[in-house]
Amino acid sequence: MLDTQVISKTSSTRAFIAGEGNHMSGEEKSKGQQLEKDLLMKWENLGVEDPTLLEKASGFCEGYKSFLSNKTEREVVDHTVPLLRSRGYGEYVRGKEYGPGSRFYVNNRGKSLIMVTVGRRPVSEGLRIAASHIDSPRLDFKPNPLFEDTDLAFFKTHYYGGIKKYQWSTVPLSLHGVVILKDGSTTGVRIGEDPGDPVFVVTDLLPHLAREQMKKPASEVITGEQLNILIGCWPFPDEKVSQKVKLNVASLLFEKYGIREKDFQSAELCAVPAFAPRDLGFDRAMLGGYGQDDSVCAYASLMAELDADPEYTTVTVFADKEEVGSDGNTGMNSQTLKDFLTDLVSAYGCEIRHVLERSVCLSADVNAAYDPAYGENFERNNSSYLNRGAVVSKYTGAGGKYSTNDASAETMGLLRAILDEAGVTWQVGELGKVDNGGGGTIAMYMSAHNIDTVDIGVPVLSMHSPYEVVSKADVYMLYRAILAFFNSPRSK
Repeated sequence: MLDTQVISKTSSTRAFIAGEGNHMSGEEKSKGQQLEKDLLMKWENLGVEDPTLLEKASGFCEGYKSFLSNKTEREVVDHTVPLLRSRGYGEYVRGKEYGPGSRFYVNNRGKSLIMVTVGRRPVSEGLRIAASHIDSPRLDFKPNPLFEDTDLAFFKTHYYGGIKKYQWSTVPLSLHGVVILKDGSTTGVRIGEDPGDPVFVVTDLLPHLAREQMKKPASEVITGEQLNILIGCWPFPDEKVSQKVKLNVASLLFEKYGIREKDFQSAELCAVPAFAPRDLGFDRAMLGGYGQDDSVCAYASLMAELDADPEYTTVTVFADKEEVGSDGNTGMNSQTLKDFLTDLVSAYGCEIRHVLERSVCLSADVNAAYDPAYGENFERNNSSYLNRGAVVSKYTGAGGKYSTNDASAETMGLLRAILDEAGVTWQVGELGKVDNGGGGTIAMYMSAHNIDTVDIGVPVLSMHSPYEVVSKADVYMLYRAILAFFNSPRSK
């Protein structure tokens, strides 16, 4: 039996194509032009859509610059908690039933953070989750980092996350982290960010002697064991000492921080680019800086969390360890978030599995922006582009969609409706050509808890380099997208 609805729709379509009905108004359009307008997509630069948007986006990104100056997960948490408290958030009290509008947070070991605003609807109807990560690729110190060679002192490193090692030589570096001293006290380290501070560097071979080096593949031009940070060259004034430069550095560290060499074994120290976030381009429409993967999504999520007036309870997550697989008790592959949510919903008499199956998560992480200098690595029709808005990624992973969350059509449809209703400009994108590589996010760890999950972020140029680039308008549009998601009354 034929479906009469199908016949009706087919007849209507034929009439439309034939030019029947009331589709012509204003300037006369050809049948093809009208059909093209109604059926095909057309991507516009945000500056063409709204020439006034850059001013709003630039204002929004001034706060982002300040946020981006926090270059480790510990610094992001230390920066965010006072802001939360100033906006009425308190520390979570286990077992307490919070009323609508209540705001609270959980600080997990100073390295990850969970923020909540209780919505007007019952928790039993599900949560609206935005999860980003606040760690970035860097050079971590080895447990015994300090050594001297030919009257030069160095720190040895083990790189953290996916980097092109050659990009980290001859770049001014700053040192960040914490050291637990012998007496159990904690001392913080942050050297190289203030104008009067010294900076540090990984050296490289001069081109005059680099004939053999330049024959190597890019992955071998500089090896991991050559990523040694130059930290001093002046000797300690004592002829009876064998490692004079090392001792001089050690004495300076002890004088300023109380650090002995063995204290490095109970420390978390790293080197990151010493660049400050800066406007980029004559039009100042872009922002350059280290760590935008994933601070850009963390900031947009945080601002949406602070500004939300939600129907459903919002949960904003800052996770650690994403760049190295999300493992550990501060990573998203731990039980930390689920344990907290179990405590939260049990106060309302709910089972966590029932709440999670009704919940939706935006995995807020960046995507690769199309770069015409390397266009052969991208598939143009499914790439994301600077200045075209927030980018929604149905899936990430590597060739064959391995190691990914692949959002359902229903989840994509829900987010599409929310963003379109709010007037948010967005695009879709995947991470380059299918066989060229790939990458992952925390989405698959969220969806493992039976939460409908989809990735959203902004396109980034030079991702994972010491100096990443984003569009200010995209950053602002991502904030609007997450805010719309938080405030939408739409159900699954």
